[in-house]
Amino acid sequence: MSFKAPFTLLELAVKSLLRNEALAISTLQKLPMELFPSLFKEAFKSRHMKILTAMVAEWPFSCLPVGALMQVPDVVILQAVLDGVDILKKEKKSKLRVLDLRNVHHVFWDAWPGIECGESSTGTLSKEQTGNCLNRYALRQLLKVVTDFDLRTHLNEQQAYLLQWAQQQKGSVRLCCMKVTICDTPMKIIKMFFSIFQPCYIEELELSTGWTPAALSCFARCFGQMRNLRKLHLARIYVNTKKAVNSLEDIEEKYTARLISQISKLNCLQHLFINGVYFSSEHMKQLFRCLKSPLESLSIKLSEFSQSDLEHLCRCQRLFQLKHLTLCGVVLFNLCPALLQFLLENVAATLQILELEDCGIGDSQLSALLPALSQCLQLTRVNFYDNVISISVLMDLLQILANLSKLTEEFYPAPMECYDDLGNVQVNKFASVCPDLLDILRAKRQPIRVTFATDICLKCHQRCVFDGKTRLCHCLS
Repeated sequence: MSFKAPFTLLELAVKSLLRNEALAISTLQKLPMELFPSLFKEAFKSRHMKILTAMVAEWPFSCLPVGALMQVPDVVILQAVLDGVDILKKEKKSKLRVLDLRNVHHVFWDAWPGIECGESSTGTLSKEQTGNCLNRYALRQLLKVVTDFDLRTHLNEQQAYLLQWAQQQKGSVRLCCMKVTICDTPMKIIKMFFSIFQPCYIEELELSTGWTPAALSCFARCFGQMRNLRKLHLARIYVNTKKAVNSLEDIEEKYTARLISQISKLNCLQHLFINGVYFSSEHMKQLFRCLKSPLESLSIKLSEFSQSDLEHLCRCQRLFQLKHLTLCGVVLFNLCPALLQFLLENVAATLQILELEDCGIGDSQLSALLPALSQCLQLTRVNFYDNVISISVLMDLLQILANLSKLTEEFYPAPMECYDDLGNVQVNKFASVCPDLLDILRAKRQPIRVTFATDICLKCHQRCVFDGKTRLCHCLS
């Protein structure tokens, strides 16, 4: 028989306070600070809104990461917390510096309740800063509201309430949005958002939209002000890739160039992700020339690529310190492999993740890359899925990568000999070849995670996989 552990004294104290709401609120000023996190979490869980509001106003720590407790949007909880902020602002003394509304894990709730999570940017105020002329500045330093925003076609209830509240607080709290997702968002909402939140605080932007070039140009001004942007995701952006032949297309060309030119102002950019974006070769050239800081990650998926595009990419010196390079669905079979070889040679000292998936790479292209791959000693993950490689060249690749001791994740395509003339998987061939290929790696090191896989089945949308055991797709099993 199992017994439930008895409540601790802390748990008993919290439950006692929650049973008497008036008593709990009246004793907050005298309550030991060690009780605050536990009481706040229980009040949050049991939805004691008045206690939450009072606790925000009396919060004894520099940071309150309430967003970590909000698994789903909850406008009632948000209103209770912001009501507490309104009360707090009227107090002359407050320890709370940062209200974090982001739905991300925070160590504050896991560790001893006395742990601090403030920022150096919210430093303490000197006596000279308490004069009337600096009240607004001091208040912004004392209270920083941090959030993320996922903007879609319309605002949800919580977003609408937060924006309305934030609009009323302009000049009295410092509003910081760290991550913004913009997906098919009407320009009206975009303009309202940036009239409240300053672009300079944004560190991550996801832009996925079917905007016209004119709308993108309108957004360009805000984009260029994101001086602290570290991660940029661009998706589903299409502009005319043909040379302009009339005034309308010429204007479209200028609008797109205006947006791309703003990248030159992003001095902190480290990670660039491009998915389903179609730029002209001239714009791709401009994009790579505008990079002002060395990138750590570059990911390009489902994008048209020309020889000129590949040349501008591979010769861009801002990419020579890459740790993560992904090219997925970027057709390379008819492009010169010497360019990619040149890039791999220049990133050999830093590259940790290399993904060349569904790039149409054949035997000649892969063979040309082997000398450069042998120099990439820091690689921990490689992915060559969905390329057309013969057994002999795949064996050459494995002989090279068997010498890379840091590899922990490896994904290889089933060799072309595993398919018949119609492209159907020959199960017996696949099951017999893959163990021999795995043995090439095992002869030099102990692989951690290695997978050989066929193309995705068009009927069941699964692969046949060998990872030590053969597992067939539903159609063949």
